[in-house]
Amino acid sequence: MIRLYMSMSLDGFVTGPDDRAGQELGRGGGRLFNWLDERMGTGVDGQVYAEAMATGAVIAGRRTFELAGQWNGDHHNGVPICILTRQVDLDPPPGSARYYNDVAACAADARAAAGDGVAMVHGAGAAQALLEAGELDELEIHLVPVLLGAGRRLFDGQYVELEPLRQLQGSDATHLRYRVLGS
Repeated sequence: MIRLYMSMSLDGFVTGPDDRAGQELGRGGGRLFNWLDERMGTGVDGQVYAEAMATGAVIAGRRTFELAGQWNGDHHNGVPICILTRQVDLDPPPGSARYYNDVAACAADARAAAGDGVAMVHGAGAAQALLEAGELDELEIHLVPVLLGAGRRLFDGQYVELEPLRQLQGSDATHLRYRVLGS
C-alpha cells in the first residue's frame, strides 16, 4: 500500500511562500508541523506519528528530498527511500535512497520493500505523479487550522474521488485518511 502523509493548511498549502534551502517550509510553513510537538505523547498525535514511523519504505520527490537535507541518508529505521526525479544522477544518493524517473517502477519497488506494510509518500510533486499514474492508494492529511494564503499547493487541477476512512482529532491538527477511488 502507498499512502501520502502530508500536513496541510486549511487553504490547501503544504508549505508557505518562498520555500527554498534555508527556508525549507517557506514563510510561516513551520506552523504546519506544530502538532508534531506532541508526537512522543500517548495521544492521537503520538498514535499518528507512530503509525507513520512504522512504514516500510519512503517515496519522495527530488525537491522534497533535497530540501530535507536528504534525511542524511536515513528517513527512519533504514527503510528504503525511493526518490522520484526527472533526472537520475550518475552519483547515487546517500544511504538507502535510490533515484527513479519511472513512477511505476518506483511504486513497485516501494510496495515490495514495504511488504504487507505501508510505503510513506512525502512531497506534493511525488503525490501528484503517483496519483496521476494510479499508484497512490491512500491520503493521510494532517489538516492544520491555519490559512497560509500562499505557498505550494498539495493538489492542483486533479479531480479524484475519495472514500473517507478515518478522522482523528489531535491537539493541533485533524488527521484525515482517505482511500483513493479514482477519477
